[in-house]
Amino acid sequence: MSRFTTDRTARRGAARGTVPGTDLAHMAGIAHVAAADHAATYNAAADHAATYNAAAYNAATYNAATHSAATHSAATHSAATHSAATARAEARAANCAVARANDRAETRATPRATPRATPRSPTLIRTALVALATAAIGGCTLIPGTSGSLMREESSVPLPVTEGAETVPANVKLQPITAQLIIDQHQAEETRFRRGNAGGQTATRGKADKSIPGFDYEDYKLGPGDIINVIVWDHPEITIPAGSYRSAEQSGTLVAEDGTIFFPFAGVVKVAGLTTREVRKLLAKRMASVIENVQLDVRIVSFRSKRVYVVGEVSKPGLQPIDDIRMTLVEAVNRAGGITEEADHGNVLLTRKGQTWRVDLQALYEEGDVSQNVLLQPGDIINVPDRELNKVFVLGEVRNPGSFMMNKRRTTLAEALSDAGFVNQSTSDPAWVYVMRTDNGSSELFHLNARSPDALLLAERFPLLPRDVVYVDVAAVARWNRVVSNILPTSQMLQLTSETRYPLFGGRQ
Repeated sequence: MSRFTTDRTARRGAARGTVPGTDLAHMAGIAHVAAADHAATYNAAADHAATYNAAAYNAATYNAATHSAATHSAATHSAATHSAATARAEARAANCAVARANDRAETRATPRATPRATPRSPTLIRTALVALATAAIGGCTLIPGTSGSLMREESSVPLPVTEGAETVPANVKLQPITAQLIIDQHQAEETRFRRGNAGGQTATRGKADKSIPGFDYEDYKLGPGDIINVIVWDHPEITIPAGSYRSAEQSGTLVAEDGTIFFPFAGVVKVAGLTTREVRKLLAKRMASVIENVQLDVRIVSFRSKRVYVVGEVSKPGLQPIDDIRMTLVEAVNRAGGITEEADHGNVLLTRKGQTWRVDLQALYEEGDVSQNVLLQPGDIINVPDRELNKVFVLGEVRNPGSFMMNKRRTTLAEALSDAGFVNQSTSDPAWVYVMRTDNGSSELFHLNARSPDALLLAERFPLLPRDVVYVDVAAVARWNRVVSNILPTSQMLQLTSETRYPLFGGRQ
């Protein structure tokens, strides 16, 4: 071995701070002898490397000086018998072995501390977690929370759809909320109006709604319990006048239970189901044989045979008698003190002979649709429900999700989003705002792309119906964050477990 190689080895050993330079030279000589004798096999070199480890340990215990002196001459002789190229290669291997021996010697010389967690490479654990997260994102089965990613074109589940006269389950197509859709809806609402010559809008009655019987006005017909007053002119002996001590009801003629009355010179006459005009003609015909050119009049002084019932959100619920004033729906509601603030104007229920119809008083009040002012019949029940069902639901990525009460059924999509605090700017995807609706047994799905603020003008013109569901979809990055937030606790637990050593098992896991 040349002096240059020996000096370089000594400098490397000094830099490591392990053993003196002279000891390194002697140990390098030992390595050359071993390499010269066992160069044919790699295992022999490994055995001599183990010898270096023992030599380094002896050097740390101050015995290396004697051992190095005894072997220095053999190393010099061995180095001379080999080529310079082989010696340099062998020296590099010896230097690495010496460095490892020095590290082990320092470790053995350092007092042992109490066993504690030793860092290990968590590469395998991280790889498994990344694979799990990738599979979850790809399959969308392990991602928590709701998402509209499966209903971009149509509903992901079958919904009730009306086809002809039947309601069947089917997937509903998604309808985009566009300017054309707003125009079509507005034109549909305009069908109940016509434009006048002055440029204003005038309410038109249109065709009578034959689905609600009793729309056409009818005269009052007598029934059991009613009291009538018959006046025959020029014959006061027949007429019983109502004096100061007798009311008109007391002096009148009561319609009996069987619908008949008794009147002088006419006898027993059946008047139930007849109008006052028809009763007058009948009595005049009966009395014509007794009184020449009879002149008489029939008036109703007490209406007690017919009544309607007004219940629900009115100021004075109860029964309302039907009199000679035409009892319409508006008349009955006004007699009951009017509707309260909690009433649903557009959903008044009219029950007649076991059947129930819905009457829209709001259309009558605000749009002049007089077809909704139905003429009532005896026994009709008017129920004015409250507005608890007039709610819209705003869900998804909004600041304040929940249900919101509609004001007289007048709520637009923009108003509903505003009531909910608008979309969450951190987690929402405003390009996918859904409106889900079930009306008259059929389902509809609408979609608004509100990524641009001017699209909110379409939302302001899109009217909502009671029980509509507005859903704002979640952004893709928010879905990823949900996965990460759920995986992190498990990852941290596995990381802590992999870094822990257990003294009872010799520091092994």
